[in-house]
Amino acid sequence: MDDLARIAAALERLAPPPPQAADPLAHPAYVWRDGALVAARAFAPLPLDLLRGVEAQREPLLANLTRLSDGHAAQDVLLWGARGTGKSALVKACVGAIQSAGGQLALVEVPADRLDSLPALFDTIAGVERAFVLFLDDLGFDAAADARSLRSLLEGGAEARPANARLVVTSNRRHLIPRDIHEQENAINPRDAVDDHLALADRFGLSLGFHVVDQPLYLDIVQGYADRHDLAFDPQDALLWATKRGSRSGRVAWQYVVDLAGRAGKKL
Repeated sequence: MDDLARIAAALERLAPPPPQAADPLAHPAYVWRDGALVAARAFAPLPLDLLRGVEAQREPLLANLTRLSDGHAAQDVLLWGARGTGKSALVKACVGAIQSAGGQLALVEVPADRLDSLPALFDTIAGVERAFVLFLDDLGFDAAADARSLRSLLEGGAEARPANARLVVTSNRRHLIPRDIHEQENAINPRDAVDDHLALADRFGLSLGFHVVDQPLYLDIVQGYADRHDLAFDPQDALLWATKRGSRSGRVAWQYVVDLAGRAGKKL
């Protein structure tokens, strides 16, 4: 028993201490980590006017989060679509814009694999005099059964999120769960299978789609970044960069500008 006690004590000493909880009123952004709100080390959202090609998605998202910040009714949000098209950047930019305007709104990033800890997060922020965007980035499920706990937290469950918080989720899938062309053949009642796959996406009152960036828009995004950082660029060079990466997107445009700045000996 003494040996076991010594081993247990040694393991406790080796284990990292639990993170110290940050003041929920003091920081613009947090990470939900090991049951505590931890201040984000660097929250530097892009200015909204720097995000090109997402104007149609920007206005409803900004209006919805402004209502949340003001204490009014607001929707949970699903942003879905092609990778690298600005979903995450737009969420952070909208939160940053509201904060700059004096809004009482904070971002809380929640790891996608810690959905089981959401009730504890709800308890932590429920009594705080501030609004919170609970941000789940790049969320997806392999099966409908995996998504049922989140469905109850969004709406209808005993531990639904508090009034001062809304979930904002990004995903490459419109319905968060992959759909199989054979799903209707395998179910006794085909409609039940379809409804189960769509039930989670239906819980989001605001759903915004993001689509593949075409060549003119890609170059416009590069131009916006280059102008902001006083960088000259060759459009053909920018297109070659995208071709080598097999896609055109806001993310690829930013990666090109980073490379461009490095070649010019500049910091960003």
